[in-house]
Amino acid sequence: MDKKAAARKTKKADIPASGKGVARSLSAGKARAADPACFYEPNADSLCEENNAGHLIKNVYISLSRMIDQGVAPLGLTAMQWRPLVILRYTDVDTSAELSRKGNVDTGAMTRTLDRLEAKGFITRHRSEKDRRIVKLTLTSSGRQAADATLPVVAQSLNSHLKDFSAHELKTLLNLLQRMIANGLDPQDTSTPCL
Repeated sequence: MDKKAAARKTKKADIPASGKGVARSLSAGKARAADPACFYEPNADSLCEENNAGHLIKNVYISLSRMIDQGVAPLGLTAMQWRPLVILRYTDVDTSAELSRKGNVDTGAMTRTLDRLEAKGFITRHRSEKDRRIVKLTLTSSGRQAADATLPVVAQSLNSHLKDFSAHELKTLLNLLQRMIANGLDPQDTSTPCL
């Protein structure tokens, strides 16, 4: 069996001994079809970082962000600055409030980021002609160039992290992450905790 095929195989035996609670829950998952999402127990063994989905997702995010940040640094951008530029360039978002919502950043932090982007000459601010209370954001020519130059960095960073994944594995990963996001947003979820 080649290295890639071996890496793709997931067995109960692959779960570290420190994750006994998760292994027990995962193996019992089929038997508990009526009681889904009870994979973790409230103890240190079950929630250890090797098997904690939240911890692993956070580590992937940190690793991706670090790689992207290193790639956009030569453009004069930081972690907080490249995302608003890309959002402004490739969506119809054009206000600070919309950017805050789309980027999941509080409005104060977004205002400070926009101040820096304006000082660097990447954006301009101007009052809306329809409603003078609203401040519209516009990318400058250098802002558009920086946003365009950011996309190859993001693509390369994602591709580096997905090295040796098959197209099917990527599709499965995306579907699972989207399901987790949907589960977290479900205000109607009144299921009884597994504990």
